[in-house]
Amino acid sequence: SMVFLQLSRAVASIRRVGEVMDTEIDLTDRDASRKDLAVLKGKVEFKHVSFSYTDNRDEMVLEDINFTAEPGQIIGIIGSTGSGKTTLVQMIPRLYDATKGQVLVDGVDVREYSLKNLREGVGMVLQKNVLFSGTIEEIREMAQSAQADSFVTSFTNGYDTDMGQGGVNVSGGQKQRLCIARALLKRPKILILDDSTSAVDTATEARIRQCFNTSLKDTTKIIIAQRIGSVEEADRILVLDEGRLIGQGTHE
Repeated sequence: SMVFLQLSRAVASIRRVGEVMDTEIDLTDRDASRKDLAVLKGKVEFKHVSFSYTDNRDEMVLEDINFTAEPGQIIGIIGSTGSGKTTLVQMIPRLYDATKGQVLVDGVDVREYSLKNLREGVGMVLQKNVLFSGTIEEIREMAQSAQADSFVTSFTNGYDTDMGQGGVNVSGGQKQRLCIARALLKRPKILILDDSTSAVDTATEARIRQCFNTSLKDTTKIIIAQRIGSVEEADRILVLDEGRLIGQGTHE
């Protein structure tokens, strides 16, 4: 009877996996006209962008978003949970495509880039990241900017410390700093931080922002934050509420 139950579950699982594997990917660069183009400056523009997760255009998650981020600027995004902050930034590297309107990078619609070249120019750090097993020797160069050097050097084996799968041997704040350092290694033209300093104390976060202003001077930085202090030095702050951009300007 146990074998029969397991077999029934296995058959159902195989069918489900088959459905996933057979699903045609609808987000491709097959029709892109500028596949050889790379992201060189990092200018980001949203022009009347609306987005829905379904085909029902009456259920828009984002509605008529308009803003421009010039190369090297810091853009802060704040808003309540569920206001569409993460969805907004995920359209820059084309994790989603706009339902209406255009997302432009360096004046070119993101759908005209090859996915490889577009995503090569964008660094993204999430609130919850995955750390793979291995040593952290390779990110020594950027660890100081991410304020990770102090705790890494305190380990017995320093930069040769072996990371457990998922970063089980570091704290939440340390994991976030290592993930920031990893993103900086790409030297991206656009850096997106999606509430990625939430587990870091305010003093350390301030030092990270200071390093952004020096070592990433030409990189466009888009920061989603819950703490107003995280974005008060931004060149422009966007305020989202229920998928709408209800205000933008400086902290003042």
